[in-house]
Amino acid sequence: MPPQTKRFFALAVALSCVSGAPAIAGSIDSMSLANELGSVLASEKPCGLTFDQAAISAFIESKVPAKDMSFPSTLMVMTKGSAVQLEELSEAGKVAHCTQIRRVAKSYGFVK
Repeated sequence: MPPQTKRFFALAVALSCVSGAPAIAGSIDSMSLANELGSVLASEKPCGLTFDQAAISAFIESKVPAKDMSFPSTLMVMTKGSAVQLEELSEAGKVAHCTQIRRVAKSYGFVK
């Protein structure tokens, strides 16, 4: 994907999330959780990790209310946006990002 297209996609994702966030996400907490989890999930391959699918499912079961219908779509948008941003990180930025992602993933039992 050309760099201009990637930047446009990242901007479109960010604007779509900000413009209707309270109405779409249902709450700031839901959107924040989707954003943070999306960053972790998008980092799996770029950071050389393999996540335990059952651990991710258990995390969602414990953190996301069953009635939160907006969480899946918000998570999808956030994961795709994070993936685009990861492609544009410098090597040092990627090292820093992946170091913390490994720590977070380990703390939640996501890493096999």
